[in-house]
Amino acid sequence: MAHSLSDLSQQLLKMAKSAGADAADVLAVDGRSVSIDVLGGKLEHAERSEGLEVGLRVMVGQRQACVSSSLIDPDTLQNMAERAMFMASEAPEDPHIGLADAAQLSQITDAAALDLYDASDEPEAQALEEDAKRAEAAALAVNGVSQVQSASAGYGTRRIHLAASNGFAGGYQRSSRSTSCVAITGEGTAMERDYFGEARIYQADLPDAANIGRIAGERTVKRAGARKPKTGAYPVIFDERVASSLISHLLSAANGAMIARGSSWLMDAMGEMVLPKGLDLIEDPHRVRISGSKPFDAEGLATAKRDIIKDGVLQSWTLDLANARKLGMQSTGSAARGTSSPPSPSISNISLTPGDMTLDEMLKDMGTGLLVTSMIGSTINPNTGDYSRGASGFWVENGERAYPVNECTLAGNLRDMLRSIRPANDGRAHLSRVVPSLAVEGLILAGE
Repeated sequence: MAHSLSDLSQQLLKMAKSAGADAADVLAVDGRSVSIDVLGGKLEHAERSEGLEVGLRVMVGQRQACVSSSLIDPDTLQNMAERAMFMASEAPEDPHIGLADAAQLSQITDAAALDLYDASDEPEAQALEEDAKRAEAAALAVNGVSQVQSASAGYGTRRIHLAASNGFAGGYQRSSRSTSCVAITGEGTAMERDYFGEARIYQADLPDAANIGRIAGERTVKRAGARKPKTGAYPVIFDERVASSLISHLLSAANGAMIARGSSWLMDAMGEMVLPKGLDLIEDPHRVRISGSKPFDAEGLATAKRDIIKDGVLQSWTLDLANARKLGMQSTGSAARGTSSPPSPSISNISLTPGDMTLDEMLKDMGTGLLVTSMIGSTINPNTGDYSRGASGFWVENGERAYPVNECTLAGNLRDMLRSIRPANDGRAHLSRVVPSLAVEGLILAGE
């Protein structure tokens, strides 16, 4: 990681312009990561990776092409520029592509104010291994846990630099530290599993590994003896750890690329009620020490806090420059990209207005129904919002968890589901997506 990503980006931009590009941008990324897995108190797998990749996008008229490479010698860079130009000459015209105007560019070109990088020493592999072992031991110490499927600890850091021929140049560094554990109870066909994991930017913010393992174990033993729930129409509560998946379907439908393609069930919903009155869904890319934060987007535009939904009413699509132009709108500073692909709209940090009730209070209020704690598979019709997903969790009777359930399917329509949601107050503030547990009325459960 001794290379100057700024110098590399400028060098490749110069080559692209010399090769005949009307406009170009370069995304350079390098990083390193370490991951450790243990099993049975012994090292199971250790992996360390380091790498650098650079991506070039060129535009010739209204044609564009992207190329990338993990090699950065001058000959390779020159070949990238020439290959990109050839590819662009063969690409179809797109009247909506193009770099940002100078007036649109972010004046903030680093992430110092967002505190996204822990400058303390990289943890030794032995320290990561010890964390994983402690998480595993704590899970196994929970009465009823028969085995631990995996216990892992990891560390990573990444530098990002974006430069473009419109004059933008900026970059920043991220770090991450994580511990997780998956435990199993029972044997054979009666096996059930559950998990817990945490990740933070700063090592000092990460919860103790033994606590992570203990929670994984406690969650798992509660799954013992799971069976199918009743079939019928019942109220459902999506536990906080899966509730964000429901909001993710809404965010996908409000993505400008989906709207521009005409393939979203929210196509005609701008300015309409899509959540209950009183609920706001807010994007805030500037939350300090949060993994989804970023000072500028992948096209060099400033990021900003915005209302996606205000008082239940849809306010905004999520837009990059190209899709904004297609729709006759302005970018929301939401472009994301990889080194080998052009920008597309993407969400950063979001938060949903919390309610006044705890999860337990919400269960009592529900009386009888299903508490969903994990989900598998997904069949979502993007045009109609028809929803079907596999789920497991707990059957609730008289406001109390009666028994664990598995192998059931939830079905409904997202438009109707989202207009009926009621949030609890248990959203976790350190997550990029702060979404509390959500109660939804009248879903169809397919079980027994």
